Amino acid sequence: MNPADLYRTPNALAPHYARFGVDKRLLFTGHSHQAWPDCGLVGQLDAWADAAEHVDEKWERAFAKAARVKKGFARLLGDTDGVYTLASSTHDLVVKWLSALDLRRRPRLVTTDGEFHSVRRQFDRLAEEGIEVVRVPHRPAGAVAERLAAAVDDRTAAVIVSAVFFTNANIVPELRAVLDACERRGAPFLVDVYHALNAVPFSLAEQGLGRAFVVGGGYKYCQLGEGNCFLRCPPDVALRPVITGWYAEFDALAEPVGSGRVPYGKEGGRFAGSTYDPTSHYRAAKVFDFFEEQGLTPAFLREVSQHQIGRLAAAFDALTVDPRKIRRDLSISLDRLGGFLALDAPRAGDLCQELQRRGVLADYRGEVLRLGPAPYLTDEQLDAGMACLGEVAASLF
Repeated sequence: MNPADLYRTPNALAPHYARFGVDKRLLFTGHSHQAWPDCGLVGQLDAWADAAEHVDEKWERAFAKAARVKKGFARLLGDTDGVYTLASSTHDLVVKWLSALDLRRRPRLVTTDGEFHSVRRQFDRLAEEGIEVVRVPHRPAGAVAERLAAAVDDRTAAVIVSAVFFTNANIVPELRAVLDACERRGAPFLVDVYHALNAVPFSLAEQGLGRAFVVGGGYKYCQLGEGNCFLRCPPDVALRPVITGWYAEFDALAEPVGSGRVPYGKEGGRFAGSTYDPTSHYRAAKVFDFFEEQGLTPAFLREVSQHQIGRLAAAFDALTVDPRKIRRDLSISLDRLGGFLALDAPRAGDLCQELQRRGVLADYRGEVLRLGPAPYLTDEQLDAGMACLGEVAASLF
């Protein structure tokens, strides 16, 4: 497939998203909830059919779907030796991971002030219990790695940072420097790739992050829907999470009980939970297959995304709007942005609500309006959405 096939009308991918009606709607939610391809419904129906036919013997088939999902995530990360645990949310996985840290001996966590709410809120609560939480500024993003590395000391239990910040789409470069600082001090390093995965190529091998932990999910740019998150662990992990489910001892069930220590399964399985709804994995396996069949690689999707972000930015720059009311940060080049365009606006919520009333679905975070294109949108749709923003901005201000 040629990228130009996605820019013109009709978009070559749009027919695969008929149930979401992507050719009839202005869905600028690509950074939050991309449309699902129709094959995802087939996966969900397969999950029901397997349950109906095989009852409790369905789990062998369900675990095969989970293995396919793990393989899909590993492929996107260019990962050959990591081990993966799946869960319904990144928060579930991060909590288990935090519970494995020696916070009594090293009661200090290092992160940024730009992390997503699940981490931000959890760290706020830990701080109330006496854990020292160090938050370095997330702007400018180009210096984040340097600031994080400098903040690591012998009391640091771990460092957590996003590869792409959820508020402004800024990419964080040079993460290898943070990993190096962590390894010198004996602290684990966790990278949140949720806003990078399938929007910005993120190869662990190329970035030298093979010893890093990685958390992310497929709700956004992977089009997998809810319930498809992962924790990637480097090989030979020996952490023992306090928050643990019975699936975490699957590989140890044959071992004698009563040794005095809670047994754990091998490698990434030690972060597993318990019985779950496998439907999301059936859906995700179908969508991962679809992406591979269509040649929708991270590199291809990045080319499309950069074209779309560039078109939106140019269209916004051509609007006659008061920069005190809504503006684009011109200090950040487009190649340093992830998969959405962030616009600073004191009345971002009002703008978003009025856009939705006029048929343009976007979202906002605080005083930031976020416009997220997706590969099934045409240039014509992008132009129409930005023209509508210009009208809304003029009417509100």
